[in-house]
Amino acid sequence: MHNLRLALRTLGRTPFVTGVAVLSLALGIGANTAIFSLFEQILLRPLPVHEPERLVNLASPGPKDGSSCNIAGDCTAVFSYPMFRDLEAAPNGLAGLAAHRSMQVNIALRGQTTPGTAMFVSGSYFPVLGLQPALGRLLGPADDETRGGHPVAVLSHAFWENRLGADPGVVGTTINVNGQPLTVVGVAPRGFEGTTLWVRADIFVPLTMFWTLLPSYTGYDNRLYHWLYLFGRLAPGTTIEEARTALNTVYRPILHDVEAPLQRRLSDRMLEAFRARTITLEPGWRGQSIVHDMARTPLVLLLVVMGLVLLIACANIANMLLARGAGRSMEMAVRLSLGASRRHLLALLLTESCLLAALGGAASLLVAQWTLEFVASLFPPVLTGVVDVAIRPRTLVFTAVVALGTGILFGLYPALHATRTELLAVIRANATQLAGARGATRFRNALVTAQIALAMALLGSAGLFLGSLVNVFRTDLGMRVENLVAFTISPARNGYDAQRRMNLYKRVEEELAAIPGVTGVAASGLALLNGDTWGTVVAVEGFERGPGSTTSPSTTSSAPVSSARSASLSSRVGSSPTPTPRARPGSPS
Repeated sequence: MHNLRLALRTLGRTPFVTGVAVLSLALGIGANTAIFSLFEQILLRPLPVHEPERLVNLASPGPKDGSSCNIAGDCTAVFSYPMFRDLEAAPNGLAGLAAHRSMQVNIALRGQTTPGTAMFVSGSYFPVLGLQPALGRLLGPADDETRGGHPVAVLSHAFWENRLGADPGVVGTTINVNGQPLTVVGVAPRGFEGTTLWVRADIFVPLTMFWTLLPSYTGYDNRLYHWLYLFGRLAPGTTIEEARTALNTVYRPILHDVEAPLQRRLSDRMLEAFRARTITLEPGWRGQSIVHDMARTPLVLLLVVMGLVLLIACANIANMLLARGAGRSMEMAVRLSLGASRRHLLALLLTESCLLAALGGAASLLVAQWTLEFVASLFPPVLTGVVDVAIRPRTLVFTAVVALGTGILFGLYPALHATRTELLAVIRANATQLAGARGATRFRNALVTAQIALAMALLGSAGLFLGSLVNVFRTDLGMRVENLVAFTISPARNGYDAQRRMNLYKRVEEELAAIPGVTGVAASGLALLNGDTWGTVVAVEGFERGPGSTTSPSTTSSAPVSSARSASLSSRVGSSPTPTPRARPGSPS
């Protein structure tokens, strides 16, 4: 405490130097804290479930005749509905196996219909995760026995709070999903919104209700169509290798004897690869999401860049401390001559530098909070709320460690230099400004050189990044996007037949066009420039399709292909209309 009081008094005597040091550290540590917060929630945060380290994700790489995949994983990770039921029913080496798939639905509640996300889950989903309800009960195996026979739902905790005001009487009430009444049986625990990163489920519905709520999605009980994501829980004492062997013991015979004869559209080479498929298992403690792989490299690069920024700040502060230490050389010499040990003086000076770092670390939390909020504001509306802007305990620990490390890093050499025992001779010779000057000058020159080198590297990287951004902004999109407003309507989810949908689309377009200031209205099956894809089949005159050939512009799709698709409409407010853009199929997003 004595050293702390002295450190506070010393820093208070030089408010300008102290303020510059704290500001530099706040910016450097704050930027690192913000990036680490993103790194932690995307790559390091486990699912808020019981023993997440025992969860495993299933995949089966290889040729598939038809598949539908989304953000939960690529098309190597999806299974057919019948295959899931086969694996679930047989001894598979796991303590439990669960399936899930998220879908966009219309949720009608208290006289208002809004789009939302439904997570269709097997009856084993919540038991495998080991969750307990916040209210009522969760879905179980009894809710997943008969197709269309279990019109029940579990609300996510966030949906229950935001849409229902945490009404404790919600259990037993009715909620309409795609025009179908479902009875609310419970509320999921706080913080759990599904097992897919960046997909925030509003409601959880039994998998057997899929065909009732989405009747236009046909073929989803076909062995040729792969669309379900599977994960399981390892039994106590079972390794991933043992579980993989047990699963493939069940999977391989079904693949050979049941599914391989159905693959009439595969060439001989692809059929051989199909028969060679096996189930792979990967740790599932983070859940299932392609975001994990997509974000790893950018986040690591950002951490490296922010680390360089922090090193520049540390070098700058070390220079300031060396300069201030030169003015305190007489003080250190007097303390040494009066009997103070060098160890005691080192502790005092390191206390000062660590106190500076602590003040900078505390201020960095504000910088980190502002940075996270700014990053979250850059995300498109569809991802609103997926970035956690709160500073969590693990991030606080990271900030504390970084602050302590920087305090020691920039304070150690100035402290060692200021407490050199030769300073006693300096007093006798009355040459306090000359003793040790060469060593300090060399070190300060080295710090300046390092600062310039790191700053030039960062400036070069920033210049390349800005150049890339300029090129992106200059890209001709083939349309004018100024004053463009877009929205989506999905009448098919509420049971509208084809004729009613067309009538509704026509009426909406006519009424939009009648609004003063609207110069054009357009509609498309896919929203513009948002990454959606849509595969379809085309007929080519004179071409006979054989095994191994395809007549589809896109072999996979991020959304089920159905005539009951939603329509994305856009209108322009301005003085001149623009051509109607065309939706184009592409690769899965």
